[in-house]
Amino acid sequence: MAECGRVDSNTSSHTMDKSITLPPDEIFRNMENAKRFAIDIGGSLTKLAYYSTVQHKVAKVRSFDHSTKEAAGDKLYEIAVQEEVTARLHFIKFENAYIETCLDFIKDHLVNTETKVIKATGGGAHKFKELIERKLGLKVDKEDEMTCLIKGCNFVLKNIPHEAFVYAKHADSEFRFQTTNPDIFPYLLVNIGSGVSIVKVESEDKFERIGGSSIGGGTFWGLGALLTKTKRFDELLQLASKGQHSSVDMLVKDIYGGSYACLGLTGDLIASSFGKSATADKEFSNEDMAKSLLHMISNDIGQLACLYAKLHNLSRVYFGGFFIRGHPVTMHTITYSINFFTKGEVQALFLRHEGYLGAIGAFLKGAEEDNPNQYSWGENYAGSSGLMSVSPDMNPMQRARSGTFDMLEMDRLDRQLVNLPLLQDPSSYIPDTVDLTEDAQAREYWLYCFEEALDGVVKRAVASQPDIPEAAERAEKFRQKYLHKLQTLRHQPFAYGSLTVRSLLDTREHCLNEFNFPDPYSKIKERENDIALKYYQKAVKSLEELSWEDRQFALVRGVLAGNVFDWGAKAVSDHFSIKLIFTFCFSSDRPWLVDSFDQWLERLKGPPHRCALFFVDNSGVDIILGVIPFVRELLSRGTEVVLASNSGPALNDVTNSELQILTERIAAMDPVIDSALREDRLTLVQNGSSSPCLDLSRLDKVLAMLVRERQTDLVIIEGMGRAIHTNYYAMLSCESLKMAVIKNSWLADRLGGKLFSVVFKYEVPAGKSH
Repeated sequence: MAECGRVDSNTSSHTMDKSITLPPDEIFRNMENAKRFAIDIGGSLTKLAYYSTVQHKVAKVRSFDHSTKEAAGDKLYEIAVQEEVTARLHFIKFENAYIETCLDFIKDHLVNTETKVIKATGGGAHKFKELIERKLGLKVDKEDEMTCLIKGCNFVLKNIPHEAFVYAKHADSEFRFQTTNPDIFPYLLVNIGSGVSIVKVESEDKFERIGGSSIGGGTFWGLGALLTKTKRFDELLQLASKGQHSSVDMLVKDIYGGSYACLGLTGDLIASSFGKSATADKEFSNEDMAKSLLHMISNDIGQLACLYAKLHNLSRVYFGGFFIRGHPVTMHTITYSINFFTKGEVQALFLRHEGYLGAIGAFLKGAEEDNPNQYSWGENYAGSSGLMSVSPDMNPMQRARSGTFDMLEMDRLDRQLVNLPLLQDPSSYIPDTVDLTEDAQAREYWLYCFEEALDGVVKRAVASQPDIPEAAERAEKFRQKYLHKLQTLRHQPFAYGSLTVRSLLDTREHCLNEFNFPDPYSKIKERENDIALKYYQKAVKSLEELSWEDRQFALVRGVLAGNVFDWGAKAVSDHFSIKLIFTFCFSSDRPWLVDSFDQWLERLKGPPHRCALFFVDNSGVDIILGVIPFVRELLSRGTEVVLASNSGPALNDVTNSELQILTERIAAMDPVIDSALREDRLTLVQNGSSSPCLDLSRLDKVLAMLVRERQTDLVIIEGMGRAIHTNYYAMLSCESLKMAVIKNSWLADRLGGKLFSVVFKYEVPAGKSH
């Protein structure tokens, strides 16, 4: 959130305020490259959307020609940092009081736009039409509000994994984020503005308003103003949060002296909203009346939503609109109502970015010729505010007039992302092993770890660009940005969905990229790859001299030994050398912490797998001396292998472009690898990720197609990030093998082991045999 000054407390929220100062580097980012605009103007908030192109640095690797003898001493490959242009969507939410100042700012900073039109939606689009056209010189093209809302809702559900959440007021974690079903349709959207619209959404372009009510947010506001003389919506909610509705409402026990057991009605159930006001000879407090009114409106809406959900056989019901707007007190009363009327069979679902739906939809309408839905998009944590705390306990005047601007940024991804076809149940798949949002002890530990590691990351970033004088200054800006994110997450762990080790790592990568440190470990990876290649032929020769059974064990230990060497793990980077790593695993005793090796060995005595999909991890020793010999053995058994590596850099993980070069070099000295590549039995693909962890619900579409075509029947996941922090409990519809060494003592202790415990987890789905 970016603080932008404060509106005078005597100023109406609709009055244009020109005194604020806008920090452009924090809010209207990349405005000079803005191409297209959309705006959604509500009763009190404006949501602006625009598309921009972003220039940032990327690390590219290019192979040298090693075909001549003279070139043998050359570097393995060339690392070049290049400028790349990508697409980004910006969404900014601010109070209508700031609209004129914001339009002036946009006009002053608009440089390269070719657009002549701004798409507009919302009730205020007509009111501010003349102002917008005069300030920006753009024609306002109004779009249907409901169409924009649905388009926006579809977009966030498809592209933001932890978009939807259940609100649980009295739980340790108020926000319980839901796994989005790969097929988001059909669903019910209950939009609560002045009135209520209930919309059934069946596909991207097919939706129908199936019902509604005139009793909505406007009713609460209007009646609340008459009852309490309070004119502001936020102040009404503040009153309601402190009230006792039972002082005003007639309860079942007030009529029957207790519960009405034969009808299943508890004594505390509301029998008549405001029922006591007709007979009680006393004044009621504003707080109690506001609370009673809130319950009355919410219960009516909740029952209506339940009836329509049941009538149309829909289990997914999303709530949005001005009445919701992230207010805990309204989310709680709606949740209670839905739970009561459906007996817990339907959950009330809310959206992190509910306030942006109209603006997103209006933008998508204006960008239809570019077909933005053909791409996958990802939230840029470095430039997004996240879900903020909107507790009604906050001073309402402060909350309403704080001048905070809320931002969301979405980056267009190079690859279209889909589910791994081999997930047993994609709708229940949860990538992460520990949810730090709900586990306070784990959250504090990992936030401390990431703060402690920050100095080392900064030093590594500066060292990766020794010839660039301003690298130190950019690295310091990275430090401040990421530290601010960590501090925000300490107080608001729900800001970007479920807080996990994966999201902390991804946020760090986003911040590094933001300040043009695309691959801080590139030089280290190159050096380690070069060293490991020198040992490859010796390692293969040693393995071939072993008996078949001894070789299988040595191959597994080789993968585990290579996986220990990980610059992302502090215990390793502090204490280990390559030599020590190999002595570690070759002297480690079984049984391991998780030890399915005997079952794996027995499986290898049977027929070969058709195709193995192998998600690889680190560069250097891991990929060259651990993974490739293991893959070589699978190939020799007659199994095709697909090696899936990162599309972009993260820590010292091997990228697809690096792996292409490494495999070429290995093929030049190993006929088994060479023939497998030429015969297409060994295939290298991108996984679609730039993360040290692995989300099997967001993988490169090309990889997913290959998995189907090759009839893949074995998935191998290697490394602590991909097999422990994520996917430890992932259930697949084929055989799977998860291999990792736990390089964090806290995590090892959580899983019942100790530092450098081994996980070798071979699983066969129930009812399947090989």
